Amino acid sequence: MAKIGRVHLVGAGPGDPDLLTVKALKLLNAAQVVVYDRLVSADILALANPSARMISVGKESGRHSVPQDQINSLLENLAREGQMVVRLKGGDPFIFGRGGEEALHLAEVGIPCSVVPGITAAAGCGAAAGIPLTHRGLAGSVRLITGHGLEDKDLRINWASLSDPDCTLVFYMGIATAPLISAKLMEAGLSADTPAAAIERGTRKDQKVHITTLRELPAVAAGCQPPTLLVVGRVVSLSPQLLAASLEDLREAAE
Repeated sequence: MAKIGRVHLVGAGPGDPDLLTVKALKLLNAAQVVVYDRLVSADILALANPSARMISVGKESGRHSVPQDQINSLLENLAREGQMVVRLKGGDPFIFGRGGEEALHLAEVGIPCSVVPGITAAAGCGAAAGIPLTHRGLAGSVRLITGHGLEDKDLRINWASLSDPDCTLVFYMGIATAPLISAKLMEAGLSADTPAAAIERGTRKDQKVHITTLRELPAVAAGCQPPTLLVVGRVVSLSPQLLAASLEDLREAAE
């Protein structure tokens, strides 16, 4: 009987390859097969073992993403072939990455599986945009929220629970639902003038940070391309100052 391989669910972080964990890089270098999502950057894929088989399961132009049950079966079958598999996911596997579903399937069928956390988009993109997710006097808590409904259905969110002005709200995959997010939050009691940001391709070389208000967020988000993270809360007001200071440090380092 052939020896069963192993699957590693690895977080690739928000895009900047320098934000990979050491463990993630070691596993990428040793992988026999890399199964990766659409949002994993090309710079990170380039760090994989040159002899590894690369399998994309993310959405591409002209075709739909691979259904989750097929991804589960793919990981299982590759491991049964004795392969050392890296399942590479943008951000963190267990934060809106469906890593829990894949880990549960592998556990149910007896396939060894380990999880390597990655820097989630909220932390990585927030830092890159000069937005601290918590800050004394501005935000004492943070909520990470999906802006994409299950199976493309309406969002099932307790909007009233998000109306605390002392809480930073971070919406993943929220470009299409930005009008709903904005309207529901204002309806729940958040001020229309609450600072908000849309962070396009956060941490990457072509990052764009759009500072706006909750009222104007839908119009700003409409001009963004994925991956874009939406942040709502008073901490966004710190971005212009902190981002300017960060860019100045980068300029001095380059001189």
